[in-house]
Amino acid sequence: MATYDLEEQEQLDALKAWWKQNSHVVLVAVAAALLLVAAWNGWRWYQRTQAEQAATLYETLQNAARMNDSKAVRDAAGTILEKYSGTGYAPLAALVSAKASYQAGDLKTARAQLEWVVDNARQEGVSAIARLRLAAVLMDDHAYDEAMKVVSVKPAEAFDALYASMRGDILSAQNKRDEARAAFKAALTKASDVTFREVLRLKLEALGER
Repeated sequence: MATYDLEEQEQLDALKAWWKQNSHVVLVAVAAALLLVAAWNGWRWYQRTQAEQAATLYETLQNAARMNDSKAVRDAAGTILEKYSGTGYAPLAALVSAKASYQAGDLKTARAQLEWVVDNARQEGVSAIARLRLAAVLMDDHAYDEAMKVVSVKPAEAFDALYASMRGDILSAQNKRDEARAAFKAALTKASDVTFREVLRLKLEALGER
C-alpha cells in the first residue's frame, strides 16, 4: 500500500513539474482554440446577416424591375455588388441590372455587368446564362469575334443546345450561312424542348434548309 502511495505521489509530483514548465503553452493552445470557435461562430453570423440583408435588397431590385424602374434597379444592384459581393445574390442582381441596362440601350454597362457575372458567379448555371446574354450584347454591338469566343467554351450539358444556337445566330449575323446551318443543326440534335426545337427549324428554314 505504501509503495502504491509513493508511486502515486511521484506521478503527482511529475505532473506538477510538467504543468509548471508547460502551463503557458497549454493555456495559449486552449485560448487559441476558443478564439477559433468564436471566430467561426462570428463568421457564420456575419455570413447569415450579409445574406439576409442582400436578400432584402434583392427583393427591392426585383420589385423595381417589375415596375421597369431602371434607376432603382441599378441603385439596388450597385449596393448589392458593393456591400454584398460575396453572397449568391450579387450575380443575380448583376444579371437583372444588365437586362435593365440592355433594355435602356446602354450596351456598355450591360456588357460590364455580364462580364462581372461570368468572372464571379460560383454557380455554373448562372455563369452560363451570363455568357449567353453577354454574347447577345456583343453581337448587337457587332463584336462578332468576341461574342463567338464567349460561347465557344464547353458549358454544362443542359446549355449545349443554347450555346450552339447562339453560335448559329452569330454566324448568321455575319452571313456565314453554311457554318450557321451547321451550328443550328448541332443545336437541334441536342435540344429537347419542343418549342425551342421549332425555333431552330425556323432558323434553318430562314437559311434555306428544308
